[in-house]
Amino acid sequence: MVPFGEYLPLESILRGAIDFFDLPMSTFTKGAHEQTPMQAAGVHIGNAICYEIIYPQLVARRAQDSGVIMTVSNDTWFGASIGPHQHLQMARLRGLENGRYVVRATSNGITAIIDPKGQIVKRAPQFETTTLTGEFYAMEGLTPFTRLGSWPAWLLAGLMLLPGVVAARAARQA
Repeated sequence: MVPFGEYLPLESILRGAIDFFDLPMSTFTKGAHEQTPMQAAGVHIGNAICYEIIYPQLVARRAQDSGVIMTVSNDTWFGASIGPHQHLQMARLRGLENGRYVVRATSNGITAIIDPKGQIVKRAPQFETTTLTGEFYAMEGLTPFTRLGSWPAWLLAGLMLLPGVVAARAARQA
C-alpha cells in the first residue's frame, strides 16, 4: 500500500498530526510480510499491487512459488504522462527476469498480458473502459534471477570498480 495514501505508517505517532490537519485517511492495515500465493484454477499466482512491481527482489520472491505474476494498479494519478508507460516497462522487465507471464490490470493505465520474454502479447487501450481477453500459461522452473536475485550483478559491479580503487590508491601513494 502507498504510505500516507492508503495507510499511515507509524500511525500511533502520526495520527494526532493527521487529525490536526483534518486530512481524510483510510484505516487500512498492512498484511503479513510473507504471504502465500493466491490460487485460481489450480494456478499459483504471485501478486504485486501497484508500485510493488518495480521491486525486482520482491517480485522474484513471489515468483518462486508461482506460475504467473499478476499486478493490479490504480494509475490514475499518472494522468496522461509517461508514467503509465514506464510502469508497464517495469512490469515487462519483471516478466523477463522471472520467466513468467505477467497479467497486468490498471484503472486507466495500460492493461496488458506480458509473456515470459517480456513481450506484450495483448494490450488494452489506455483511458478506455474495456475488457482484455487473452491467454497466458503457468510457467515452471526458476530463472537465474529468480533463484539468485540481484547479488551477482552487485558483485560484478564491485569487482569492476576494484581496479579503479586500487589504481587511485596507488596514485595517491606515489
